[in-house]
Amino acid sequence: MKPADYPRVKICCIANVQEAWLAIRHGASALGLVSAMPSGPGVISEERIAEIAAVAPPGVATFLLTSQQDPAGIIAQQRRCGTNTIQLVDSLPLDAYAALREALPGIALVQVIHVMGPEALDEALRVAPRVDAILLDSGNTRLPVKELGGTGRTHDWSISAAIREAIDKPLYLAGGLRPENAAEAFAQVRPFGLDLCSGVRSGGQLDEAKLAAFFGALEPFRGEAPGAGPARGAAWVPWIASGPRDAPAGRPPPAGKPPRPRGRSPRRS
Repeated sequence: MKPADYPRVKICCIANVQEAWLAIRHGASALGLVSAMPSGPGVISEERIAEIAAVAPPGVATFLLTSQQDPAGIIAQQRRCGTNTIQLVDSLPLDAYAALREALPGIALVQVIHVMGPEALDEALRVAPRVDAILLDSGNTRLPVKELGGTGRTHDWSISAAIREAIDKPLYLAGGLRPENAAEAFAQVRPFGLDLCSGVRSGGQLDEAKLAAFFGALEPFRGEAPGAGPARGAAWVPWIASGPRDAPAGRPPPAGKPPRPRGRSPRRS
């Protein structure tokens, strides 16, 4: 995909409605809501995920981070939580994506690939045609207890840049991002979006000063973007792979029923 001029920013590990609004006020275009994981920070209950997803305004993507690998389990979880995006933090069988598409029309799929070496490029090329975006992180799926995110580690950004150039889908970059390296990371990879958790937290709480510093570090790139980029605080839902998609309401639907679409997802003008 072509290099981005200015990144969208996803703030992950959102703990409550107050943190969600703090991230949005500073310019977040997406919120990461972490469900049960084998390891790592930021896990909240599905009830809390549904509460946050229900109040997110139009134009802000709500990402359900799931470690489940069974399509039926993922489908049921999304219906309970009511998010408009699913972030798949572990690998899936290739035929699972079609099952998710059929059961969850209008729900964006973002596949995480943990960059442990050059082989990540081959994995991205296999998966990209089946999802709406790829997110590169620094976990380790080979450990007895898998690391599926939230490690605070960076990875080889030259591999990330190669993946961005090779695939025709939006790319999010995660892993060890913080105000001090935000500009370098974006300049080297030029991803569609940046994703971070611990880099804008202090004592486990979202830190407003660090949020401001992170967005401030990206300000020099705003002048490079056509039309000088969006205003601070602007947000987009990342439905850009295949045109506008129907975005469901944030509230969880009744058990056993798919989410009801609510209009069209906002797109960047």
